[in-house]
Amino acid sequence: MTSTPAPDLAVIGGTGFYTFLDDPEHYVVETPYGNPSAPIAVGTVGTRRVAFLPRHGVHHEFPAHKVNYRANLWALRSLGVRQILAPCAVGGLRPERGPGSFVVPDQIFDRTTDRIQTFYDDGAVHVSFADPYCGRLRGALLEGLADEEPQDGGTMVVIDGPRFSTRAESRWYSDQGWSIIGMTGHPEAVLARELALCYATVALVTDLDAGVDEASAVSHAEVLEVFSRYTDRLRGLLRTVARTVGNDPDCSCTHALDGLKLPIDLP
Repeated sequence: MTSTPAPDLAVIGGTGFYTFLDDPEHYVVETPYGNPSAPIAVGTVGTRRVAFLPRHGVHHEFPAHKVNYRANLWALRSLGVRQILAPCAVGGLRPERGPGSFVVPDQIFDRTTDRIQTFYDDGAVHVSFADPYCGRLRGALLEGLADEEPQDGGTMVVIDGPRFSTRAESRWYSDQGWSIIGMTGHPEAVLARELALCYATVALVTDLDAGVDEASAVSHAEVLEVFSRYTDRLRGLLRTVARTVGNDPDCSCTHALDGLKLPIDLP
């Protein structure tokens, strides 16, 4: 990474989203936490150097509960990335937001159980996470999605998977007023915050979750089919945002570690 500018922005691709860049270089990055999901692809979008990492691996070999989130975030940060756009496929919990809808959430509710969700394994270190997503990146995603009439805000509840919810679970999530349900939003967002990265997600609703209406009963095939129909549109949105979004050294995300220090050296 010494002969060309380092990528300051990355895209982490979710289910069905395994490529993003044209003619990228690939970098195998070793981390203190093991291997990331795949070699990091680095290329150019417009005039900007951008990194890309498929969250589940290039062949979707890692289910949500087996993704090495710490290695993924660390690898991107070590290459110079300071901003991350993280598209994902989700189930809808509101009947008015059916398949094909876009949501740019502003909150997360964690329902996972055994996932490692911190880089801090020793000592009393507490990083602010009241607002889990970067407001500046959220604004850029909403602007890029304006023609799609995206939902601005809402809570994404994150479950372990790999199974989908029962109708009873789904109804309960909906009754809380939450908007969407996924399996990868946590701990990815909190680990990004612990690395002082700007991070935001755009969620594509691929189905209505099982308890939202009586006819709903999501299948894996349905998720992939819907996502494939919108992949090009999502890729175009992210290319636009990658070309146009600026950097803000005064963004609150970049100051998340002020007064703190990671327990190992960070480039």
